[in-house]
Amino acid sequence: MEKKLLPPIPKKFIPLIIAAAAGILAMFLINSYLAQQTEEARKRAQKGEKEAVTVIVAGRDLPAGTVLDESMLQMAKAHKSQIQPAATNEPGRVIGKVLMAPVAQGEQIQLNKLTVVGEVGTLSMRIPPGKRAITVTVDNIASVGGMIRPMDRVDVVGVVPLPGTSAEGKPVQQQTTMPLFQNVTVLAVGQEFGPSMGVRREEKSMSPDITLALSPQEANLIAFVQDQGKIRLILRSPQDTSVQPVVPASWDTLLRTVMPERYREAEEGPIEEYQPSGKKVEIYRGLQREDKYLK
Repeated sequence: MEKKLLPPIPKKFIPLIIAAAAGILAMFLINSYLAQQTEEARKRAQKGEKEAVTVIVAGRDLPAGTVLDESMLQMAKAHKSQIQPAATNEPGRVIGKVLMAPVAQGEQIQLNKLTVVGEVGTLSMRIPPGKRAITVTVDNIASVGGMIRPMDRVDVVGVVPLPGTSAEGKPVQQQTTMPLFQNVTVLAVGQEFGPSMGVRREEKSMSPDITLALSPQEANLIAFVQDQGKIRLILRSPQDTSVQPVVPASWDTLLRTVMPERYREAEEGPIEEYQPSGKKVEIYRGLQREDKYLK
């Protein structure tokens, strides 16, 4: 019995068959790639969930001296690499404690920034690493009317006499206000170095002794300036940590700032009024007269 052979495929259909096969193969590869990516994403999500850690954060901006309660706190998840060393997820270790420093909304609550009501520990425990505590003596005006409190941030300026030379060549001293340091932490006011809890102590006078946290070199410089002149403190917002360029203030900078024209006149001499030269000719247009000068 003879086998029947299939008729040959016409040449005009061969490109269509190849295109269809290529399309089927491309769809298979795309589906395989998508399935692989989906599986990898699922594995990454599972791994991220395993590495996520629950931590206590501030539900709103909290100033220093705040006694924490449940309404101020939230539980949030973060990658374990983003967890602060002193953070916690145990509300019992946080509720009822007092903030020693301001905390922004969403910031992790750290145990080293907390203290117990009525217990503030020792001053040495509050000195940041790499800093030194140095006490400066200021008056009521220099301490912003006595409203500076522990954990505030201040700028420090010094008022000192600088040696110079007068116009006659004689040695003179000019009182100059020099910017020393910016964004400095106040560690203590007198014997008080704990949070004030927002209570104004009117019965207690303001102490003239302000303890600042400075680097060893800064502490040496401020000790020298205090021996030569006076120290003044400028209170700043706790949200502002920027450092801006400031030039020393003296009579010279004062005149340059508030009276630039008068200072320029004193330095360069008065500006002479322009006097035109040449023969003057009077021109009348009706009742109006105009003077013209001929070269």
